[in-house]
Amino acid sequence: TESKYHRHGGNLKTRSTELGSAVTGSSLTTILPASTTVKKSIVFSSESRKELAKQAKVTKEERRAQIDGRHRYLISRLADGIDLSEQQVEETIISDDKFQLIEQFFAPSGLKKLLFFYQDVLQQKLNASSRSDGSTNSLPQKKLFITMGSTEDFTGTCAFFLRTSDEVITASNVSQEVNFGMFDCTNGNILQGLEFFLSQIMIPALKSQQNWGAVKEGLKNSQIQEFLYSVDKFVGTLSSSRQNIEAKIQLTKVDIDSYVRNLQNPSDYITAG
Repeated sequence: TESKYHRHGGNLKTRSTELGSAVTGSSLTTILPASTTVKKSIVFSSESRKELAKQAKVTKEERRAQIDGRHRYLISRLADGIDLSEQQVEETIISDDKFQLIEQFFAPSGLKKLLFFYQDVLQQKLNASSRSDGSTNSLPQKKLFITMGSTEDFTGTCAFFLRTSDEVITASNVSQEVNFGMFDCTNGNILQGLEFFLSQIMIPALKSQQNWGAVKEGLKNSQIQEFLYSVDKFVGTLSSSRQNIEAKIQLTKVDIDSYVRNLQNPSDYITAG
């Protein structure tokens, strides 16, 4: 600008004014579309949510059409064990992102286990007072969901289905080929839940078992007795571990400064030691 002032004399003021107008004008053109863009993004976000909801509804109905006797067996077991209605369980299953795991479980040589967690999870709730900005509140709510068992913290009840063979699961054989069980780990007490499940359910069931397959002697067989003894011993180890954790030693907090201040000579240090 200085060089142009020297060359053209009084043009400095004019060019400065033009420059200021250009800057002001550019600022306005930047601010106004930004505000408009925010509003548009909110509208687009709302439209996107509607589209996602529409797609989710279509997916749910497609999955509902796939439900047969195999799914009904799982749903009835879950409803009985978790104290939910079969309709609630069905809606939960067909809405789950991991619905395909059920089909993988039914397939020949498929998944060996199918896990469900029923516990408090944080649900995103739209803030009614701030709907325009899409803000949400996280509230804990009981939820049943399919899981691999390795990605979510386990703090509630686990319902599980186990396959007994590699055969394809059909509506006619599902009750023979699939075992159902549950154990409660409320508040994250996994050791206590597993201990209760083994000691109160599995071990009594094993000890009352009459048919041991190729082992004709049944409970009189030394290998069967050794197996049951090892299971009993394992449960005892679980119990000891749980009790040791619950009865952990809490060291008393000591105000060490008051002791240090009174140490004046070597004999005080010896006494303190």
